[in-house]
Amino acid sequence: MMNNTLKRLGLVVAVVVLAACGDAPQEMGGSRSDAGPYTGVGKSQYRQPGWTVGDKASWEQQLKSRAQYGMNDYTRVATQ
Repeated sequence: MMNNTLKRLGLVVAVVVLAACGDAPQEMGGSRSDAGPYTGVGKSQYRQPGWTVGDKASWEQQLKSRAQYGMNDYTRVATQ
C-alpha cells in the first residue's frame, strides 16, 4: 500500500517538474528596443492626425494634448 502511494506521488512530482520544461520561450519578436517610441509604426489606422513620424516634438505635443483632453475624465465631463 505504501509502495503504491510513493510511486504515484513520484509520478505526480515527475509530471509537474517536466511540465515546466514544455513552456515556449516568450520573446519580443519584431520590436526594436533601440528605436524611440516617436519613430512610429509605419502606416497604421491608429496613427493620430497632426503627428509626423519621427518628429519627437510632435510626439510629445500629442502626448500632452492626449493627457490633458483625451484621457482626463474630469475635463471631459466638465466641458460637456
